[in-house]
Amino acid sequence: MSVRSLSVSALAAVASFTMASHALAATELQWWHAMAGANNEVVNQLAKEFNESQSDYTIVPVFKGTYPEALNAGIAAFRAKQPPAILQVFDAGSGVMMGAEGAIMPAAEVLKKGGFTFDKSEYLAGIVAYYSKPDGTMLSFPYNSSSPILYYNKDIFKKAGLDADKPPKTWPEVFDAAKKIKASGAAPCGLTSTWLTWIQTENLAAWNNVSYGSNENGLGGSDVTLAFNSPLFVQHFQSIADLAKDGTFRYGGRTSEAKQLFTSGECAIMTESSGGLGDIVKSGMNYGIGQLPYYEGHGPQNTIPGGASLWVFAGKSDEEYKGIAQFYHFLSQTKIQSRLHQVSGYMPVTMAAYEETKKSGFYDKNPGRETPILQMMGKAPTENSKGVRLVNLPQVRDIMNEEFEAMLAGKQDAKAALDKAVERGNEAIKQALGQ
Repeated sequence: MSVRSLSVSALAAVASFTMASHALAATELQWWHAMAGANNEVVNQLAKEFNESQSDYTIVPVFKGTYPEALNAGIAAFRAKQPPAILQVFDAGSGVMMGAEGAIMPAAEVLKKGGFTFDKSEYLAGIVAYYSKPDGTMLSFPYNSSSPILYYNKDIFKKAGLDADKPPKTWPEVFDAAKKIKASGAAPCGLTSTWLTWIQTENLAAWNNVSYGSNENGLGGSDVTLAFNSPLFVQHFQSIADLAKDGTFRYGGRTSEAKQLFTSGECAIMTESSGGLGDIVKSGMNYGIGQLPYYEGHGPQNTIPGGASLWVFAGKSDEEYKGIAQFYHFLSQTKIQSRLHQVSGYMPVTMAAYEETKKSGFYDKNPGRETPILQMMGKAPTENSKGVRLVNLPQVRDIMNEEFEAMLAGKQDAKAALDKAVERGNEAIKQALGQ
């Protein structure tokens, strides 16, 4: 071997060693999440961009299943003293995380440890309020906030003789359209919905300004008595139960499973999270967007955010907190938030990203894409429409789903289903509070 080739080999070895040492020096930060399909691709892309933007920290996304599964995995990991750096928790899990106050590091404090200041005026007010303590301290970082909206298949609407440019606005109009679609044979199913708990109960209450429970639905105090068996809820769910008898309404599952019924063309109308947009776009279908339906004389008031936020456990090193703060700062950038909003259907969490998107003409070119934001920001929230926060909301949702499924199977009517859900839910809340 020549002296020159030896020198080249030596330099290569040194460079390789230096790169390896540098890679080893980067602090790894695991980000456990529940983003599937098109949204999983977005998560991986964001992590890649952050990792390439600096060399001190490496975000490692880890898919942990559905929202409830990810929450359970995070809790189990914390108990085993091996929690991830960042845990994505869906809206229903917020009360659970807030109840474990000593176990979490508030997002505002995480940002401070990284040398950043949190200014809540920079974020959409309704989103920040949902993930903050009453004194305004932001507990978690709002990553993917959504609002439920109506999607419809324009081609099926045309086949059924309905106006494809005019989505139904009220629930009675939706139910009538669903019946026409089924009767005409334009599609086997007129209507479906993801998340009967979040959309048809929690948001039904907020959007129509009726009470879900006492103490401002739990935001004013944890001792909550549920109230979602009042007449409007009974009317609404009995209508759904009646449509289910001949398949005009088709049930897909407890979370977002019904999206497959819509993207496959089986069902013509679906109420679903704005965050479900990515998979609908990928399906290539001719779809339209409308606002969440309401009942005349009640709504529309304002919807409440869904989706999820990013939580950080206490007990991490200062270096890890600095890295997480850097990542939060990266996610807050206007260009990142604008793109995240535009490609995923989730709402931009910062006012700057919303204004930038509006200024770019995106909403003019994409009708309906501003709908979830306008729904949430349209009116100042009332005691009924600030949100829902229970110490055990995932458990209460499970109870509700059990009763809804029995109703849809024809085993009980809507009043019985809602009365049982309220009774069982109230008992579960008392047990969770140790009463």
